[in-house]
Amino acid sequence: MFKKVSIAATVALAALSSSIAIAADEYNVSSGLTAASAPLALHGVDTVAFINTGNRIQGAAKYTAVHDGVAYYFSTKANLDTFSASPDRYTPQYGGFCAFGVSVSKKFDGDPRWADVRNGKLYVFLSEEVFNAYQRDPAAAIAKAETNWKQIRSTAATEL
Repeated sequence: MFKKVSIAATVALAALSSSIAIAADEYNVSSGLTAASAPLALHGVDTVAFINTGNRIQGAAKYTAVHDGVAYYFSTKANLDTFSASPDRYTPQYGGFCAFGVSVSKKFDGDPRWADVRNGKLYVFLSEEVFNAYQRDPAAAIAKAETNWKQIRSTAATEL
C-alpha cells in the first residue's frame, strides 16, 4: 500500500498541470476527433503491439478501429484485426486513465511512455515518478484501482 505523503502530493500537484486529460466519460482520450469521428485513445500507440510484444509502436490512422466511441490506431492490419476480434482484451485498463490515479480516486492522463502489462492487461501512468511509486506494490495499487474504478468510472475528472 502507498503510504508516503510525498507521492500523494506529487499526484495532487500533477492534477494542476496541463497534461491532465479532462473527460466527462469513461475514457482518457486526446482532444479533437480522428478521421473516424471519434477521439483517439492511448496517444495513438498500438495497444495490440504493446500488450503482445511490449513495444510502444505508434499506430497509423489507416488502421483505425472504433470501440465504445473511442478510436484506436494500429501499426498493421493484422493488429487491427486482432483488436477487432477481441477489443476488451486490448483496451487499456480504467479507460486509459492513470492506474495509480484511479487507485486514489482520480482520473489523470495515462501516458503509454509509463506503462505496465500484467496478466495480459495494460496499465498506464501519469509520469515516471508515479509509475515508480506503483512499482513498489503493483498488486495493492491495482486492487485499490479496481475497487475505485467501479465508483468513479462515469464521473467527470473535474468532479473528482
